[in-house]
Amino acid sequence: MRRPLAALLLAVLLGAAGCAAQPASTAATRPEPAVETETSGIDALFLAMMVAHTEQTLELVQVGLDRGTDPEVRTLIAAVRATETDELATMRGWLREAGPSAVAAAERHDHSGHSDATAGLARLRAAPADQVDRVLLDVLAAHQRTAADLARAQVQAGTSARVRDLAGRIERSRTAEVALLAKLGAR
Repeated sequence: MRRPLAALLLAVLLGAAGCAAQPASTAATRPEPAVETETSGIDALFLAMMVAHTEQTLELVQVGLDRGTDPEVRTLIAAVRATETDELATMRGWLREAGPSAVAAAERHDHSGHSDATAGLARLRAAPADQVDRVLLDVLAAHQRTAADLARAQVQAGTSARVRDLAGRIERSRTAEVALLAKLGAR
């Protein structure tokens, strides 16, 4: 189910980017602003989706910190919390800069249709104490793969250099996290 969802998100992001793209000649002759602050619809959509996704990640991580016992897992998820808390503040700030319509889109965005975080949270909360770390590794890995897929699509479709840069960092970070989660799960 995750692959069709990622394909759908990529199609939406790419389709929207095609509608918002400027002709190459205009982009080549226009001077770039010193600090880019413009956020297109496709960029605002990505930010809104990532805000919701990151909020869910932070919920998963908090339950893991509350219930988990493996020191290596706890260290990793504490790092995830620090990174994603910072990214969340950045994304919310950029949405505010984008204006009231972008903020409204972020507030009304329903992430449930393309994330299994609700089910993952339920699994994690219901896991017996001796299985919490294992369940967390599984749930968080699936969740972070989705984030990497979404970020990868934004890198290809986005129009804002700073949002694409953030998406690239998110893609690399989440991909590395998934590898670490798999390594911890294999021991």
